[in-house]
Amino acid sequence: MNANDLFLLLHPIFAVAVVFPLIGMVVRMAWQTRQRRLAVATGGKSSIPGVVGKEHVDLGRWLSGSVVVLSLIGLAHPIFSKILEQQAWIKSPFRVVFLLMMFVATSGSLFFLYRSTQKIWLGIFATLTGMGLVVLGSQPEIYRREAEWYVSHYYYGIIAAMLMIFSLAIIQDIYRDRSNRWRNVHIILNCLALLLFIGQGFTGTRDLLEIPLSWQKPYVESLYKYECDKKNCSIQPQSVPSLPK
Repeated sequence: MNANDLFLLLHPIFAVAVVFPLIGMVVRMAWQTRQRRLAVATGGKSSIPGVVGKEHVDLGRWLSGSVVVLSLIGLAHPIFSKILEQQAWIKSPFRVVFLLMMFVATSGSLFFLYRSTQKIWLGIFATLTGMGLVVLGSQPEIYRREAEWYVSHYYYGIIAAMLMIFSLAIIQDIYRDRSNRWRNVHIILNCLALLLFIGQGFTGTRDLLEIPLSWQKPYVESLYKYECDKKNCSIQPQSVPSLPK
């Protein structure tokens, strides 16, 4: 594998090694936190330690940031690999600089979102982080599977990242609101995020099977010749060169 292949695999590696284990731990602690809260509310005792709530919040913050970082990694590969392939810095240097600045600005906004405590700054940096993901995701190098948006790995990922950013922004409101309105919003939205994460597992695996590595690409392209327009698409088998021994 060359450097581009390793860059391609960085996104799924980070997802499998970091994000999905965190999802399992956060979901378990969320369930334990709720069970303990219900037991205490009814005047009973719970065998679940009281520290589980704080651990749920801490790991949830790690999960939220990891999902945003994972999204940035997933967006960076197709953008910069095609920029290098097409030598876009020669044809449109200002756009290349803009994209670099957007990655830096989005990463910086996420950093300051973690550091902020006042509600206004939480809102500002959460908005900037989300806007950065949307702008980067709207670039022509990104394959969004728009014809099948309902099973699109891109759309699932962007929506999940937005939900994680929103969760970071409302953590303080959850504990200040005695009516539990924000807590219920948090539960509903993160149940939706969990379904999106499951969908990411399916769509991500499918996309990995569809994307060839660098040494496979010429053989895959020579196997099928695609002649598509906006309405019709036909696939014509071609002769395949022998694989190197």
